Amino acid sequence: MFFCISAIKDKKKTKQALIKGLKAFEGILPQLIVVLIFIAIGLALFDAETISRYLGPASGVWGVLTSALLGSITLIPGFVAFPAASELLHNGAGVLQIATFVSTLMMVGIVTLPIEISYFGKKIAIIRNVLALLFSFVAAIFVATMVNL
Repeated sequence: MFFCISAIKDKKKTKQALIKGLKAFEGILPQLIVVLIFIAIGLALFDAETISRYLGPASGVWGVLTSALLGSITLIPGFVAFPAASELLHNGAGVLQIATFVSTLMMVGIVTLPIEISYFGKKIAIIRNVLALLFSFVAAIFVATMVNL
């Protein structure tokens, strides 16, 4: 609908925006495909029972800590993380565990820590990541609580 309104208002700008958007999508597409392939392989290798055992609601603190570790070291964009989280939930993972995974994925950067240190210094980078990790647990508990209401 908005695309049509934009096209009626200014065809030239709409065409430029469409081309720019398609080029951006073209740039993201290879990353998306690679990550989706890894997710598909992971889901093929680990059946629902295995996922449930390690990341399911009954996995408790160890499942949350495993999710936090995986999220902290994984480097995938958010637009891939949420569909991956959905698949994990459908395959037996717990809400608290997946909320922890996604929140650490978005906020904690173990892989990017050297870059962060070069920009902000070691002390600030470590403090930021530790605070992000703690907040990730708080956010995950909040999400799990809201889902279970």
